[in-house]
Amino acid sequence: MTTLTHKTLLACAVALTLDAHAAPAASAIKVNAAVPSAPSADCIDLRGGANQRLQLMRGKSVLKRFCTPAGAVMVGDPKVANVVVPGASEVVIVARSVGSTNLIVSGRDKRSTVIDLDVAIDTSALRAQFDALFPLEREIRIGASGNAVVLSGMVSDVGVASQLVDLATAFQESAGQQGDSGAGSPSPLSVGAPAAAPAAGSGAAAKVLNMLSIAAPQQVMLEVKIAEISKSLVDQLGAKAGFSKTNGNWTYAAVSSLLSGGAGAVSAVGTGIKELTIDGEKRDGLVKILAEPNVMAISGQEASFLAGGKIFIPVAQNAAGGAGVVTLEEKEYGVAVKFTPTVLPGGRINLRVAPEVSELNREGIGISTGGSSSATAILPAFTTRRAATTVQLQDGQSFAIGGLIRNNVTSTIRRFPFLGDVPVLGTLFRSSDFQSDRTELVFIVTPRLAKPMQSQPALPTDEYVEPTRTEFLLGGQLEGAAASAAPEK
Repeated sequence: MTTLTHKTLLACAVALTLDAHAAPAASAIKVNAAVPSAPSADCIDLRGGANQRLQLMRGKSVLKRFCTPAGAVMVGDPKVANVVVPGASEVVIVARSVGSTNLIVSGRDKRSTVIDLDVAIDTSALRAQFDALFPLEREIRIGASGNAVVLSGMVSDVGVASQLVDLATAFQESAGQQGDSGAGSPSPLSVGAPAAAPAAGSGAAAKVLNMLSIAAPQQVMLEVKIAEISKSLVDQLGAKAGFSKTNGNWTYAAVSSLLSGGAGAVSAVGTGIKELTIDGEKRDGLVKILAEPNVMAISGQEASFLAGGKIFIPVAQNAAGGAGVVTLEEKEYGVAVKFTPTVLPGGRINLRVAPEVSELNREGIGISTGGSSSATAILPAFTTRRAATTVQLQDGQSFAIGGLIRNNVTSTIRRFPFLGDVPVLGTLFRSSDFQSDRTELVFIVTPRLAKPMQSQPALPTDEYVEPTRTEFLLGGQLEGAAASAAPEK
């Protein structure tokens, strides 16, 4: 009896101990069952509520998972972003072009969730290129405005800015071609939007906005020297002879007129019909041209200079109905220079220059019109020396960008057959013309890095003094007497 009692008490104690351990576990199970499970941080909650937003990069794709299975997935603008749905619990979003759209996901409980999608330009690859190619340019900033890449900040010179813009333009063109290829495909579960056709001209819309500033803009002064020496030598000699004699009913005559058109002539006229005229000319000419225009411009900007004038030339054109119309075309002449300097690293100067010297020809071109109202006019002709090239040189160095050496010799002899070949006397029956032209021309350019002057420079008109009425009318002076300097105290 006692033994049974002890066994009974031991069994009751074991039972109470098991109940005490089991009670908290049961309570914990009930508590955990009462609290709903929280959604994972890396999944999209489809229970509705406030709109969610995703930031995407053009040309990139991202995989997103749903916390609960989705029933339908729709995208607002497939040209901006497309979706591929491999399964009911995940979606692949492909960013196609820059812009904004939204993604609407409907769950199986008929509640919809709206997700805003913002697609921007991914400039990380362009930034890596800039850092690799221009390690010393640390103040370049790359931004985006719509479908355009914005370059801002400070660079050292114009050449670097131009190269940066070229790289950004190539980056935009390649990105536009990739965007036009049509990323994305229809969903295998038929719950995604099909890939839309590429937007026409979407690649051409991409551009680069250059907002770069130059740290210290360099100013370049160009000195151009155009020197020419032209010599001409002309020798002319001709004769005109006439002789006649009458014998009975016959008259015999010998006449030759082979004048050269020279400026001087010696003639003799005898009794009857006897005439002898000899003309000749020896002319030497010398032309010297020296033009030294100076022009200044900021690095990367074009500058032009013209010291001369303009003339209007009549030009015939066909009007409506076939009637001829004469219009006037403007022509500039004189000393002109156009150049564009670019200062490169190391002080080198890239120079695109086009100097020109032109002048009116004194002879011109004679024209005449036939018909009932014949007219004769002389059109202006121009003598032009022009050169255009691109060179690189250091500050203060000179380059002969063009030169010409010309030597023309022209000889003409006109003679009467047989008689012109007779020694001595044959001179009366022939005309000789000899002309020699020699020309030497050279273009020399010298660029210099210029800085502003601290003081006012002297002007060519500073020494001019206007004459008084007495000095001009009575003394015949074009300039007045210079005022004597005041004595220093």
